Amino acid sequence: MSVIYLLLTISIIVAILFFIAFIYSVKTGQFDDSYTPSVRMLFDDELVKDKKEKSTKIKN
Repeated sequence: MSVIYLLLTISIIVAILFFIAFIYSVKTGQFDDSYTPSVRMLFDDELVKDKKEKSTKIKN
């Protein structure tokens, strides 16, 4: 039974360490994406063209 308590304690400590690492990376800007919003409008046209081509192929 003591092994369960030991493993539970270790898993909680590891989970807390991962949570702290995640919070640190979010606060330091690790997940900030400054490139995608600037090119998002360039990719929208391609998606619209593909949808139009597919719809004309289906109709024909």
